[in-house]
Amino acid sequence: MIDWKKLDKRMLARMMDFSILPKQTQEKEIRQGCALAREYRFAAFYTSSAYWTPIVKQELTGFDDIEIGTGIAFPFGSAPAAVKAFEVEDAVKRGCTTVDMVMNVGALKDKNYAAVKEELDMFVRAAGNTVTKCILEVCYLTDEEIATGAKMIAEAGIQYAKTSTGQFEGPSLEQFLVMKEALKGTSVRLKVSGVKFPRPQNALMFIIAGAERIGTRAAVEIVEGLDAMKKIGLVG
Repeated sequence: MIDWKKLDKRMLARMMDFSILPKQTQEKEIRQGCALAREYRFAAFYTSSAYWTPIVKQELTGFDDIEIGTGIAFPFGSAPAAVKAFEVEDAVKRGCTTVDMVMNVGALKDKNYAAVKEELDMFVRAAGNTVTKCILEVCYLTDEEIATGAKMIAEAGIQYAKTSTGQFEGPSLEQFLVMKEALKGTSVRLKVSGVKFPRPQNALMFIIAGAERIGTRAAVEIVEGLDAMKKIGLVG
């Protein structure tokens, strides 16, 4: 439980999974992102591909409390389960300590639960001791599909259920609460991505609602917005 009166920028930063995701990203931008991750001590730093992971690992040497992450099968999770598992294994070998994999949106909507279960089980095996986070991409799902997907994440033993890739329409509060309700009584933690503008206020809304991580390219903006939110009495 968060003590909102004691919430400061460092505590808020520890709830941020910071990302540099545009596909045209160059090495200098990755290194600049790592510098920000070190400065703010974000919970994690993500790149769009495990190609960049060795550079991130080098830049974050000595900062073991910052997870090194990447995404698998963005944006619709439609790659075959075996391909996803191979990419997860490769990411771990390159140095990732957390991996976000998109659940197959089409398979879930088709109620092909055997295919979804297969890919989730393979994800967990391929990840080993790496922190696992599974994305539902809720903007394309009904509430029933969100609840079903969340429960399958829990059954597979995945550590985080994540709302979105952040590439499309972000989650509504109502969709987040469907996930939260479906995961009640489990050990699965909740991560939100695709926070809409104004991001500092909306990020805090999801944290108040129960999110433990916010995945965002706007992590610096959100953290630096805390002073204004305290000033108007939104927190603290």
